[in-house]
Amino acid sequence: MDAERLIGVSRHALAGSTDEWDVIAEAWQAQSLARAIGVQLALNGPKELKSDARELAEGGGRDCGPPYGPPDGLSGLPDRPGPRIGRIRAGQLSGVADIRAALTGLGALLGEVGIALVAVACATDEEGMYWQCIDAIDAVDEAGDRVGVMLRRLVARDREREREWARQREERQLGLEWQRQRERESRIGRDGKGEPCPKVQDGGHGSSNLHRAPARGELRDTADRGQGLRGPGV
Repeated sequence: MDAERLIGVSRHALAGSTDEWDVIAEAWQAQSLARAIGVQLALNGPKELKSDARELAEGGGRDCGPPYGPPDGLSGLPDRPGPRIGRIRAGQLSGVADIRAALTGLGALLGEVGIALVAVACATDEEGMYWQCIDAIDAVDEAGDRVGVMLRRLVARDREREREWARQREERQLGLEWQRQRERESRIGRDGKGEPCPKVQDGGHGSSNLHRAPARGELRDTADRGQGLRGPGV
């Protein structure tokens, strides 16, 4: 069963606890589940979490019993009740599909367990139950702190990845813009090559024949033609 589903089942069972021993039993169920998730992440999780996951799997060095069960002495004595552990849910853990969601849910579960244990410890008059609550509170608090560290590491990793992706996108965009600029410059160079601006042929005088001053010989020819048109004696 996936971690998120097991966490949901545990939170529901804790909310339905009817007496103090049920709360203590759910506390150790939660602790066992936290250790099992730590084992999964230590083996298969991202490298940023492996060290903290190993500490979570080891329960911070506490003597919390077997990895998937409550510590010895929590099953009650023949002459008095004890926590009814039932089936250990952590043994059903198949994997952690969504690491952040699983750790977030686990942190919430451990916080709820801690609150429930404080209520039991404050209400009981039995010294044995009181100290069992204190031990369980310490264990779930330590596990909750470790889960919080792991979540912060995930957030830092994701932010670093987002910055790296943004940098890569910016570099790709700059590369595309540079390529487009080179293509524009290349087209401009091809279009302007070997195409001189059109000029008016002016016979080498630098201006149009329409605006060139008439030469002296041309003036005489014009005057003679005019004289011929008027005829003699005019």
